[in-house]
Amino acid sequence: MDAVRVNFALADGRKIVASTAVGTSLLDSAKHANVPIDAPCAGNMTCGKCRVRVVRGEVESPKNRHINDAESAQGWVLACVSTLRGDIEVEVPVEASAYQSGIRVSSSDNPREEAARTAITGILARLGHTLVEGYELREVSLSVPTLDDAQADQERLLHALAGSTGVSEERISVGIGALRVLPHALRETDFTVVATIQTESNGNLTILDVSSKNEAPLGLAIDIGTTTVSALLTDLSTGQILASGSAGNGQIRFGADVINRLIESTRAGGLERLREAIVTECLQPLVRSLVESINRRASSIVRVAVAGNTTMIHLFTGVYGNHLRLEPYVPAFFSLEGLRGSELMAEVNPDARVLLAPAVGSYVGGDITAGVLASMIGRSDSFSMLIDLGTNGEIVFGNSDFLMACACSAGPAFEGGDISCGMRATDGAIEALEIDDATMNPCYKVIGEPDQKPRGVCGSGLIDAIGELYRTGIIDARGRFQREGDRIRKDEWGSTSYIIATAEEADGAKEVALNDADIENFIRAKGSVFSAIRTILAIADMDMSVIEHIYIAGGIGSAIDIEHAVGVGMLPNIPREGYSYIGNTSLAGSYAILSASEAYDELCALANNITYVELSSMPSYMDEFVAACFLPHTDASLFSR
Repeated sequence: MDAVRVNFALADGRKIVASTAVGTSLLDSAKHANVPIDAPCAGNMTCGKCRVRVVRGEVESPKNRHINDAESAQGWVLACVSTLRGDIEVEVPVEASAYQSGIRVSSSDNPREEAARTAITGILARLGHTLVEGYELREVSLSVPTLDDAQADQERLLHALAGSTGVSEERISVGIGALRVLPHALRETDFTVVATIQTESNGNLTILDVSSKNEAPLGLAIDIGTTTVSALLTDLSTGQILASGSAGNGQIRFGADVINRLIESTRAGGLERLREAIVTECLQPLVRSLVESINRRASSIVRVAVAGNTTMIHLFTGVYGNHLRLEPYVPAFFSLEGLRGSELMAEVNPDARVLLAPAVGSYVGGDITAGVLASMIGRSDSFSMLIDLGTNGEIVFGNSDFLMACACSAGPAFEGGDISCGMRATDGAIEALEIDDATMNPCYKVIGEPDQKPRGVCGSGLIDAIGELYRTGIIDARGRFQREGDRIRKDEWGSTSYIIATAEEADGAKEVALNDADIENFIRAKGSVFSAIRTILAIADMDMSVIEHIYIAGGIGSAIDIEHAVGVGMLPNIPREGYSYIGNTSLAGSYAILSASEAYDELCALANNITYVELSSMPSYMDEFVAACFLPHTDASLFSR
């Protein structure tokens, strides 16, 4: 086939040139060139988020409801359904690569972030664990080499450290990370350096790093979410969090859900592309930003803990995981030990020990076992439930006697993936909303500065919006529009929308609106969560009345309005005081195993004691799901007070 040349102009000023075959879709061309274009629907033309503008040349692109005639005349197309016919130049707007934009590193003077850090650092006291031991700093003075004493730097260091510690040179090794910086460090400090030393279980010593400064070794905790990746740096000697941040998971251009990403991994070079998207494009820049924010070096990170769902961990480690999506849903591994930094990512010490939170099932991963550890529901006598709301919904139910876990394919609605105006909970996202009964006008709260205009709706705002649309009678129990007004609009495709913010009110060229497809996607997502809750209780031969505590975790947890979440039939109708927001428990659990060896041992024991329930094998689940796909439910008595 003839080759065509595609010139991508990104919003951050980068220019990327790709060569591909005639007839290739613009989205596939972007994927293979590592051009960040958001495609949560995996190219099915349902989300409309891969909007780009062709400024030179032409593509073959069908008319669709996401691009109106005026926009089409300006060159706007959907990348997923636009096929190449010749050389073109394409502008990729910031909205199309929103998942990758905005690495956020929080400052210690941000009250909201500081509160989150305090909550995480308090986990060790609640668990009763002590800080990890085995890492120490030791100042070592070496003899200066001469023509008569031309001993190698490594041997000189080993000799000096043996004399300082009393450990024989044969039992001391220099890690490759330390060796790489050793020649410069010695000559910058007149041969007196501070060595970061790890004492192994057999008493041997490993030199992990050398520096001119007496700075504590660093730890790195990571939560790899399907949509968002979060991380924090700690002082291993004190457990203090020094920096924290988040970024979008670059894999989202291959689809918002894990199934589409697993399918991509089966294609030629797909597994490598997916691993590069999470490691090279996301994690390494994020970690680099964290390290630079405290003026330290990546080689100072000598211990790493990672939590994520089973698919994310397979893709992070570069292990083929496609059998996760095929019956009988078998992963390549549940746990891995003995990993080092050099095997996984560049922006840490190559000899750093890497701990992976163990999974318990194909769709209940280390992010959930870490969450169980952080929530401590396995230590309680009362019946509790942990609900993690993210791109997928995971539920753990039980107490100190037993724990059961399941996952529901809620889709990415709660993180904005398959919602036309959906976005992550970052600046410009509407996180709370009310609608006036009479005028049907919205009043909303936007994340960011006081004058921040809305760019979209995040998960908590979506729950509020659907709850308010139903409460005011704008939509009925099936999610269909019932009222008319200035905020209600029907387009030429027969789709009806509620306008939350007009183009003039919004921060961008597009209005923020929810259409009937968005509402349908949300109803399926909330129905999936509630039916999973009902199913796992039924398996335990129990009902809602036994639940004393429900802990809401995940990126959207702290902003959820419980009344709206119950009102739309997403969460059980238990006394409201039984609900607690506990934030990112995956990151909190990752912090715990990073900071305390006892915490890692407890986490492994928990993972071995959780019973995984595969909902797809439960005949009753589909019946529960169908019943839950109404607002709030076909059985209204479940939500009466």
